[in-house]
Amino acid sequence: MMNKLFSLALIFCMGCATNPSADYHFNEKISREVLENYLERSVTMAYFLVTGQSEGNREYPYREDDIRLIKNIGAKFIGRAIYRWGGESRLNDPAFWSSAKALIDTLHAFDPDIIFQGCLFEIITKDVNKVKIPVWIFNDLNLPEEDRTFAYEAMLNKDGKFVNHWGRGSVPDISRFETQLWFYFLAGVYIKIGCEALHLGQVELIGMADPDLEHWTAVLDKIRAFAKRNARRKMVLLDAHVPRWGMIVDCASLIDFNSFSLRIKEIPDEPFKAELKVGYLDAIFKKSKGCVSPSGWRCKSLPYLVEFDNYGKSRTVDIADTTSIFIWGYDEISWFSLQEENHRNEWLIYAYNWLKETDPYGHLQMPVSRMITCPNETFGSYRANTKSQDCPIGYSQEETIKKIWNNNIKP
Repeated sequence: MMNKLFSLALIFCMGCATNPSADYHFNEKISREVLENYLERSVTMAYFLVTGQSEGNREYPYREDDIRLIKNIGAKFIGRAIYRWGGESRLNDPAFWSSAKALIDTLHAFDPDIIFQGCLFEIITKDVNKVKIPVWIFNDLNLPEEDRTFAYEAMLNKDGKFVNHWGRGSVPDISRFETQLWFYFLAGVYIKIGCEALHLGQVELIGMADPDLEHWTAVLDKIRAFAKRNARRKMVLLDAHVPRWGMIVDCASLIDFNSFSLRIKEIPDEPFKAELKVGYLDAIFKKSKGCVSPSGWRCKSLPYLVEFDNYGKSRTVDIADTTSIFIWGYDEISWFSLQEENHRNEWLIYAYNWLKETDPYGHLQMPVSRMITCPNETFGSYRANTKSQDCPIGYSQEETIKKIWNNNIKP
C-alpha cells in the first residue's frame, strides 16, 4: 500500500506549482492569498521559543540546529512556538520572555516575514495563583487597579465541569471573568515579544458555558484591539481546534483559519499502515464552514490547517481499531515517528498531495517538533531535523519538507 501511495504522491507533486515569489505582506488585515501562502509553509514546532527546562525538565541542546532548519526549509509560520501546559509560574521569570524574544529577533533579522505562534491552551493549574496580574491589564480594560495574582478557583466552571480534567489541571471556563483576564494576559505578552498568531486550543472545552460564543466574541475582540495597538503588523492571526468545523457568529468567523487533527485512519489488513479519508470520524476534510473572515473576505470554506496531533496512547498498542482516534494504539505524531525513515518521507508526500487533490482549502502543517508518547531515545520528542552531530536525535524529514515545498521531488 505504501509503495502505491508513494507513486501517486510523486505524480501529484510533480503537477503542483508553488510560486517562489509568494506574497507575505499584510497590515491590519490579511488577504486570503497571503494567509494561504503562510499556511502552505506552516510547521508545528512546539516549544521552539522556550529555552531552559523545556524538554522533560532537561535543557534542549540543539536550538542552533533548529534555527538552521527554519532557514533551510523556508518555513514562514512557526506553530506552537511558545506556551505553557501547566507550570504557569514559569511566566514570572523574565528570562522566559527575553530568551523567546531574542530567538524571534534572530530569525526576523534573517526573514522579517516569519510568523511565530503562541498558544492559549485549555488548561490551568493551581500554579496560576503565583502569577501576578500586571497593571497594564487593568489599564487596558478600564478596571480598578488591584495588587493581586490570578485566581485558579475563579477560572473554574461553577458546576464543576472539566474540573481536574487533566488530573492536576482543569479546563478554564471562558464565561468566567478571571479566565478572560488570563487569556488577555497571555495574548498580550505573546504579542509584545513579537508573536503574530495565537492558537486558542480546544475552544469547545473552554467554551463549555458559552454555547452562543458571546464570551468568546468579547474576549477575541479585546485581543484583536490589543494587537492593533501593539502587534508588528497591527493584527494577530487566530485559530483553534474546531470539532464543529468553525467558530461562526452571524455568518462571520471569529478566527482567521481553522485547525484540526489529521484523523489518520488505520488500514487493518496492512499492519501499522494508515491513510487519510474524507468522513472518517470527525475529520475536517471538506467540512470547514463558509463565512466572512475577520479581514472581510468571503469564502465557501474557511482555509484550515491539519496537523499531526499528540494526545498519548491507548491501553492496547499495535492493534487496529477504526472507531478510535488512536492509530495502531498511538497518537498521530507518535505513530508517524515509529515509521521507518523512508516511510515517514513517503507518507509526508502522500499526505500533502492527498490534501491538495481532496480539499483545496486544507493545508498540511509539517511536523518539525512535537512530544511523542512511544518508545524513543529522543528526549520524548519527534524532530524533523536531519540527523547529524548537531542534532543526533533528528528523524530526518527536513529535506523532504523542503523538496515538497519547492516541488523538487524526483521520481
